[in-house]
Amino acid sequence: MTDLASLDSYGVLAEPATLTIQRLLPGPVERIWAYLTESELRRKWLASGHMDMKVGAPFELVWRNGELTDPPEPRPPGFPEEHRMQSQITELDPPYKLAIAWGNTGGVSFELEPQGEKVLLTVIHRRLPDRGTMLNVSAGWHMHLDVLATIAAGQQPKSFWKGWERLKGEYDRRIPA
Repeated sequence: MTDLASLDSYGVLAEPATLTIQRLLPGPVERIWAYLTESELRRKWLASGHMDMKVGAPFELVWRNGELTDPPEPRPPGFPEEHRMQSQITELDPPYKLAIAWGNTGGVSFELEPQGEKVLLTVIHRRLPDRGTMLNVSAGWHMHLDVLATIAAGQQPKSFWKGWERLKGEYDRRIPA
């Protein structure tokens, strides 16, 4: 994508089961890298969990999405207060690329590309197993990245769960059945 002014905040299906979503964030690249790799910073927009920065290193991600906004908010029915997932670093090129195993999917990669004083973050989530998972993941990444962009800009994030529910409906209309 060369024209940053046309950067769409919605994820797209790069392949039938692969979501690609981008955000242009305030730099420098090392600052955004820290938001990807340091547990306390990552907890503010996605999930906590200490990572040993080496390929093959296992780690656990711990989500508490209701705590991403202040005050904490209620979650939709069927979602636990906390979610945990075991993962592993599968690729590492600091501060430009981090790839990790992701549950029963093909994994997630985070790629950072300096763009002047900003950083283009590209998240690629591969091999989403079914449409329901694709809708949840698309809305989830979209909202989590909106929270990251808001925090990186020094602002307070808006309601995570309300945004996620709205975005899930929008992705339902955007992603072919």
